[in-house]
Amino acid sequence: MAVQLALGSALVYGASDFCGGLASRRAPAYAVVAASQLAGFALLVVLLPALGGNPSAAALGWGAAAGTAGTAGMVLFYRALAVGVMSVVAPVTALAGAAVPVLAGLALGERVGAAAAVGIGLALVAVVLVAAEGGPRSLRAVSLGASAPALAAGAGFGVFFVLLDRAPADAGLWPLVGARVLSLVLVLVVAVCAGRSLRVPRAGLPAVLLAGLGDMAANALFLLATQQDGPLVITAVLASLYPATTVLLAQLLLRERLVPAQLAGVGAAAAAVVLIALPG
Repeated sequence: MAVQLALGSALVYGASDFCGGLASRRAPAYAVVAASQLAGFALLVVLLPALGGNPSAAALGWGAAAGTAGTAGMVLFYRALAVGVMSVVAPVTALAGAAVPVLAGLALGERVGAAAAVGIGLALVAVVLVAAEGGPRSLRAVSLGASAPALAAGAGFGVFFVLLDRAPADAGLWPLVGARVLSLVLVLVVAVCAGRSLRVPRAGLPAVLLAGLGDMAANALFLLATQQDGPLVITAVLASLYPATTVLLAQLLLRERLVPAQLAGVGAAAAAVVLIALPG
């Protein structure tokens, strides 16, 4: 069940990012983030009665810590985009976001079978290839100076997964309450201090709402996956395959063409899922 929930989170994360990308074309980035997070919080309030669990201090505390890491990753990601190019920033960020939970899980003593280990390695390759919009040339363009902000952003996203995984098994969705409240406060404070507009044009509202609802649904699926005793090295790397969903939706709905590296990444992602799902 953990594999299915984590894979579901990847599908929904990717769809949410696709909607967020559409929304960002019609509204300021900070407005998109703030409004989508509010929409996600509304969905969380609806889900809590059914999946709430135990609202312990540990659940809220780990969630708040995860929210801090996730928000820091988001701010760093925008910073990376400001000083770099998307075709370089995206794959580097995605790789770091996937690698951090894998390393953390192994450090915590988690072990996986040979097939799953090969699948995890293949998934890490797939994440980079799928996010490489500029193809292999963009990967060759990566340098330490250019990749440092992207690596830091990815690390923030990866730590978000790790900290959510540390929440008590009986916490239900309460860690997401701590995460979302903390992240909302941080985003609003940063936006106000930076003088950023938080107004979303009416035309952009549907995409913003879908992005926020999808992001929260994906968070919930990932959290539930971790509570099924699924190893972090597997649940996190499966959730990190979300760029495949985003690029496939872009191809289907926006008629964007995938470069050969991205096509190879989609194939590698599919093979990784099969290997990871094999009985240990």
